[in-house]
Amino acid sequence: MKSIEELDVFKLSHEMTLKIYRLTKDFPAEERFGLVSQMRRAAYSVPMNLAEGSHRLNKKEYRQFVGFAKGSAGEMKYQLLLTKDLKYIDENTYNELKSNYERISQMLTGLAKSLK
Repeated sequence: MKSIEELDVFKLSHEMTLKIYRLTKDFPAEERFGLVSQMRRAAYSVPMNLAEGSHRLNKKEYRQFVGFAKGSAGEMKYQLLLTKDLKYIDENTYNELKSNYERISQMLTGLAKSLK
């Protein structure tokens, strides 16, 4: 089995985490402990759960952490919609990021299936 760092879903989710950190640094100061914190937590939760799950003792536990990662990707999709509607990001940025999180979600489904 590949190391977690070699998986495309890990690479993409790490890349998206970096993008979310860069994006949210320009959000309004009043969002620092609210939306910024939540978005960053959801973003890094995806690769973090993949890393933790990959170090578990069996596939069942690993699969559970892939499920947690998928949940965080879903959370991020809503947070992106909210930030777009609050006018913190433009439509193009929203569409790009949403598309990437949809791709991550699909990849996580595939990974979970492979762990059955």
